[in-house]
Amino acid sequence: MVATIVTILAEASKNEASDLYPHLNELIMGAISFAILFFFIWKWVLPRINVLLDERRQKIQGELERAEQAKTEADKLLADYRKQLAAARGEANGIIEEARRTADQLRADIQARAEQEAQATVARAKDEIRAERDRVFQELKTAVGEIAVGLAGKVVGAELDKKRHEKLIDDYITEIASSSGSTGNGIGG
Repeated sequence: MVATIVTILAEASKNEASDLYPHLNELIMGAISFAILFFFIWKWVLPRINVLLDERRQKIQGELERAEQAKTEADKLLADYRKQLAAARGEANGIIEEARRTADQLRADIQARAEQEAQATVARAKDEIRAERDRVFQELKTAVGEIAVGLAGKVVGAELDKKRHEKLIDDYITEIASSSGSTGNGIGG
């Protein structure tokens, strides 16, 4: 191989400068070969390349259109999402406000009910106190009458008629109560 290269270099150094330029028949043959190759490329290769480029362009154009549609849909979904979010926030605020109003109303109802129960309890207590006072007053009246009858019997030395004596005592107690401005609790006003 090295020998072949050396031989080619030796032959090239022996040739003249005229051998370096192409001859006319080589130029014609090269031009005809170029024209045939050009015609072949122009007739069959370029249309196929143009078809491939058109297919590629259409594919890219389709992908761009799909991407634009996807972007439009995404923007629409985002707008819908924002509307739903705003509606949900408004609804949540409404629910919170309604709960607050319900809680306030419930608190007011509970307070009113508690006040009514307290007033009812106070009224019952007053009624019980009044009834107890009347019962004690009646017992006291009976006890005072018995004591008075016993003392009067000892003072007079004879037994008085019990019914007549009780009537006298009742009349006297009533007279004292009305004349001294008694409040009904046994203490004069």
